[in-house]
Amino acid sequence: MTSVQKKEAPHYSGHRDRLRQRFAQGGTEALQDYELLELILFMAIPRRDVKPLTKDLIQRFGSFSGVVHAEIHELTGFGLSENSAIALKCIEAGALTMMKQDVTKQPILNSWSRLTDYLYASMAHETKEQFRLLFLNKKNELIGDEVQQTGTIDHTPAYPREIIKRALNVGATALILVHNHPSGNPSPSQPDINLTQDIIAAANPFNIIIHDHVIISKNGYTSFKSEGLI
Repeated sequence: MTSVQKKEAPHYSGHRDRLRQRFAQGGTEALQDYELLELILFMAIPRRDVKPLTKDLIQRFGSFSGVVHAEIHELTGFGLSENSAIALKCIEAGALTMMKQDVTKQPILNSWSRLTDYLYASMAHETKEQFRLLFLNKKNELIGDEVQQTGTIDHTPAYPREIIKRALNVGATALILVHNHPSGNPSPSQPDINLTQDIIAAANPFNIIIHDHVIISKNGYTSFKSEGLI
């Protein structure tokens, strides 16, 4: 027996190598959701078999998307280290950054599906209502994207004067209003409709166009313009 003993490879090392090869050759289409999650967690948790953990995470949060959109405290509460939770949140942040860059300084009205995909990824999984403003220039290019207010699970305060003041500050000539419904129902309420009309009235003297108001939820979205509400 030699003085230096070779350590046996952990039982999961071959499995990790096979997953890496499948991903390298076939991309995400070659992996199931829990396997893609495994691949990510390999790098954050190098000395542990993470296959059972990834299956438990997807069962707890419903899907790969649900895991990535979970809050850090939810992930650490489930047993992940803070580093592992941050690694997952970096996946979310990277995806949102790419989607935002794809629509920024582009004619938004001609890139509607990309815009709604970005808004869904940004807001559908939020547990509190957010009121978001998309600022457009004369070419209807996106020049700004801001969450103006965050409220409760079913209400976000929004103030027409402040919205128009901010639009003037950034040099916007048009706006798309966006907010989410954490309940999962994207249907507009009467207060949503009333607020939209108030913002349109406040914008008119400044020749600022309100192109649309979009409500985002886990179950889809509603466009006020498509529904004839604008």
